[in-house]
Amino acid sequence: MQDEDKPSKTQRKREMHELQTLGVRLVELNSEQLAAVGLPEDLRDAIEFARRTTKHEARRRQMQYIGRLMRSVDPEPIREKLKIWDGVSAEHTAQQHRVERWRDRLLEDETVVEELLRAHPGIDARHLRALARKAREERAAGSPPRAYRELFRALREIVVESAREDDAA
Repeated sequence: MQDEDKPSKTQRKREMHELQTLGVRLVELNSEQLAAVGLPEDLRDAIEFARRTTKHEARRRQMQYIGRLMRSVDPEPIREKLKIWDGVSAEHTAQQHRVERWRDRLLEDETVVEELLRAHPGIDARHLRALARKAREERAAGSPPRAYRELFRALREIVVESAREDDAA
């Protein structure tokens, strides 16, 4: 009867490996993110030490130690925080791709500015046309892509502002 309530050795090992993998993700976080997770001091110190460790075997042992320390911490809040950051990162990537698509379309066809104006009213269409024209000229001349980058920044500002307005509504 007691054995049925206790998880199997395989299950316990699987959970320990998951915690160790979660520890690896924590080591990969930047300092601000790590502080936002709110870990116990001993675990935070172990993670900082793992970041400084360069030797393979020493790092492997340190990661095992972090996995062992993770057993005494509730992993769910950590997982939730990582999911949020992964989602933000995925949204940021999608946003970058939208901006790149707009830029590429503007470089191919100047009439796309009208479509962009319909999608994002209130933008400076004349400025975008001038940037697109300059970027085309730069590409044809083989000169550094200053206007190309400036066009990207202008489009990113438009798309980000539009996303903020959508979130506020």
